[in-house]
Amino acid sequence: MPKAKLSLPPYSYPLDPQTHLVCGADEAGRGPLMGNVVAACVLLDPEHPIEGLNDSKQLSEKKRDALEPLIKERARAYGIGMCSPAEIDELNILWASLEAMRRAYLNMQCSCELLLCDGNKIPPKLEVRCEAVVKGDARVQEIAAASILAKVERDRQMYELDRQYPEYQFARHKGYPTAAHLKLLQKLPLLDCYRRSYAPVRRLLLARAEEIA
Repeated sequence: MPKAKLSLPPYSYPLDPQTHLVCGADEAGRGPLMGNVVAACVLLDPEHPIEGLNDSKQLSEKKRDALEPLIKERARAYGIGMCSPAEIDELNILWASLEAMRRAYLNMQCSCELLLCDGNKIPPKLEVRCEAVVKGDARVQEIAAASILAKVERDRQMYELDRQYPEYQFARHKGYPTAAHLKLLQKLPLLDCYRRSYAPVRRLLLARAEEIA
């Protein structure tokens, strides 16, 4: 018999989003070897609900693309923030992800009473009450909406890079360290969009430096 799927515990809001300004933040792009880490923050409008919100990883690309304009149209406010590959190398990916979420909240240009963040850590230096929610993208609709905006925006950036550098096939692997992507890197130069601190990229840089030496 197949194993029963474990359901996540329901999330109990500290403040009622029907009567308080409660927003959610999430990021996309922690695992890839290249590109920005992109975050979004969303303040939903209880008067304009959106059907089908879920963790972006559980939705097809077609569904995410359909939900993105609805979220932007119906939300009371939203913001996008990101950190560059150079910032990721300087800060490390965890702190860069939190900084991207901080920027997303600030770019929303709306003061909220509570910011719910996916994961187990919260962005620093924000004058708003914050709470981390483990698996929040599957438990909190505000975080789910943010996860969709972040994922669609990052994919959009990957498609743009793919148009500029088709030989890297960014549209196919989205920067993740797939076998095909790593094989391509054996014969292609490392672009500025690559994260030098990530192990596969770092190893490749060291190998090429040794070849020159």
